[in-house]
This record gives sequence, structure tokens and C-alpha cells, in this order.
Amino acid sequence: MPNIKSAKKRVKTSEKKSVVNTLVKSSMKTAIKNVEKAVKASDKEVAAKNLTVASKKIDKALSSGVVKDNKAARDKSRLTKIVNKMN
Repeated sequence: MPNIKSAKKRVKTSEKKSVVNTLVKSSMKTAIKNVEKAVKASDKEVAAKNLTVASKKIDKALSSGVVKDNKAARDKSRLTKIVNKMN
């Protein structure tokens, strides 16, 4: 445990940030899994709806710095491809 006051504050804020980052990342992963599940079940409407939700979650993770640019683009592209392949 740090002795300096500012270092103690930093420990607290970094713990709070890590909790928020974990929530954002896990919600993104869940949204991605929901799209893949709908594609596997060959349900076009649900897959399209889940794709928009997943895109929003990916963008949220990107804007908060949880994932990098290329990962966000890669995930959105991959999901869009598999949903469009259903049509």
C-alpha cells in the first residue's frame, strides 16, 4: 500500500476504472455472443437487431479506450459479414 496521499488516491481511482472497464468489455463480449447465437439459430430478425446492439457496445468500448481501433473494426466487420451472409 502506498504511503503518499496522491498515490493512495490513484490506487482507488484505478480500481474504480478497472471495474468499469471490465463491465464495458464483458457487455461487449455478451452482445457479440448474442449475434453469433442468433446467426447459428438462423434467425434473421433477431440477428439484425442484435447486430445494432453489438455495434453500439463495441463503439462504447472503443470510445472508453477498452479496445483498440483495429479490434473494434474487425469485430464489427466480422459480425456484419456473418449477418449479411444469412440474407
